[in-house]
Amino acid sequence: MEYAGFWRRFVAYIIDGLILGIIEAIFISAKMPYAVLFVGWLYYALMESSSTQATLGKMALGLYVTDLNGDKIGFGRATGRYFGKIISGLILFVGFMMAGWTARKQALHDIMAETLVLRRT
Repeated sequence: MEYAGFWRRFVAYIIDGLILGIIEAIFISAKMPYAVLFVGWLYYALMESSSTQATLGKMALGLYVTDLNGDKIGFGRATGRYFGKIISGLILFVGFMMAGWTARKQALHDIMAETLVLRRT
């Protein structure tokens, strides 16, 4: 297993943010602002628990999400990982930065959800 480092993950996150921004703008212009609350969660949880195991940003950089054994995660674990990102961000983004110094390149939300982000080889 080759762990995905901080910078690759960061670029993937930027790509996903741009994609989500477009999708959310469509919902807002369609007068459906409450849908925006669910878009990010469903985007991350559905894609990371799918057969690709990755969001579009992660796919672009050859990354994918697994459990600690390298197996595909389910929707529930992907949901926990998504909401764990809130905590990673609330502590001044230190939770995200942890992917730069932990042994398995895990951010706080990965540790909480018992997941890994790996590089396809």
